[in-house]
Amino acid sequence: GHFVRCIEEIRAHIPGVKVEVLTPDFRGCPEPIDRVIAARPDIFNHNIETVPSLYLKTRPGARYQRSLDLLARVAAAGEPDDHNHRMWVKSGLMLGLGETDQEIAALLQDLYDCGVRIVTIGQYLQPDPESLAVEKYVHPDKFDDWRRVGEEIGFPMVFSGPFVRSSYMADAQVPLS
Repeated sequence: GHFVRCIEEIRAHIPGVKVEVLTPDFRGCPEPIDRVIAARPDIFNHNIETVPSLYLKTRPGARYQRSLDLLARVAAAGEPDDHNHRMWVKSGLMLGLGETDQEIAALLQDLYDCGVRIVTIGQYLQPDPESLAVEKYVHPDKFDDWRRVGEEIGFPMVFSGPFVRSSYMADAQVPLS
């Protein structure tokens, strides 16, 4: 598929470049997931986006468990290969949609338990008037608290702040290899 071709073309034109992909959940279909895994991006990112209780409202076509299953599948295949190339698993979430602290903590634990090792946490910002409204603007200090929670859980890399997005400081996330 398209992701694999992009990875191959980028590496063909820029040898040694680090590649991160941000994928959908592929509706849980294993074949396209496995094809992207086989292309060995340096970072495989699939954003969980929000807590389970808000999935129907915020991600009507997606399923929380399906996203966790995808991330676990990637993590299981991400250990160093014959060339000692490790594929890191990354996910991200947005705050401010009505989630509770307990739900956020449980989500972070779920991500860690399924093999995610890089996490991004940002403030949801309504992109247009037709999109979901912001329920709450999270205080910047709270993002520092969530970074500490993620580190305590065991994530080697946690990027947390109001304007953090999945691509935030992506160049600084690859040296984990």
